[in-house]
Amino acid sequence: MIAKLKKHQFLFEELVKRDFKQKYKRTVLGMAWSILSPLLNLMVMSLVFSQFFGTRMEHYTIYLFCGNLVFSYFKESTNGGMNALMSNSSIFTKVNVPKYMFLLSKNVSALINFGLTLMVFFLFAALDRVQFGLHFLALLYPIVCLVVFNVGVGLILSALFVFFRDTSYLYDVFTMLLMYMSAIFYTVDTLPGFLQKLLMCNPVYCYIKYFRIVVLDGNIPSLEYHALCAFYALLFVAIGGFIYKKFNHKFLYYV
Repeated sequence: MIAKLKKHQFLFEELVKRDFKQKYKRTVLGMAWSILSPLLNLMVMSLVFSQFFGTRMEHYTIYLFCGNLVFSYFKESTNGGMNALMSNSSIFTKVNVPKYMFLLSKNVSALINFGLTLMVFFLFAALDRVQFGLHFLALLYPIVCLVVFNVGVGLILSALFVFFRDTSYLYDVFTMLLMYMSAIFYTVDTLPGFLQKLLMCNPVYCYIKYFRIVVLDGNIPSLEYHALCAFYALLFVAIGGFIYKKFNHKFLYYV
């Protein structure tokens, strides 16, 4: 994969630039929306949910920001990945290039937006007097796992979307359900034990919880928790890679 990306490096770089610029085409604020959009979303959610949950929790805004940060990146990356093949069909139907390259370019574009929002997140954490330390370096681990996980989910979705256009509508419903199952704005401490364990079956919640353990609790999760995060990432990228390898030659007939 690395060798093929190097071979088509110029095209890959142009795809990343195009995807990033296309998102803010004909907007007045341009790239500033990468920061303003999650902040406005955070403000609305904070105003709505702080009255119900924020009074019982210290640093509730940062707690909410952790969930919103991770989930927004997941949603943007996977939604972009789902459309990666169809939106670039005019290219790979004429030129023999690795089709996963289009998916990776979407993920890089989403990762840039995530990085910009992450800097704002650290600023908010500092203003909220969250204790910074070397333990914050541990956040690199869930970010890497999340990148791999998003690529895997994107591979699955982009393949499904080629064969079944209904995938986009079903995925909209699924992401809404997933948001409520990711404990973005509510705490899980009051939930029964079996529901807390059930939430651990949600990979997005696992990555959100990792962020909260490091940022809010000032701790580093256990080795078992690290293994769980890696398991979800590797599982989905393996499934996505298998689907691409199996149906790669059929994509041309359906786009």
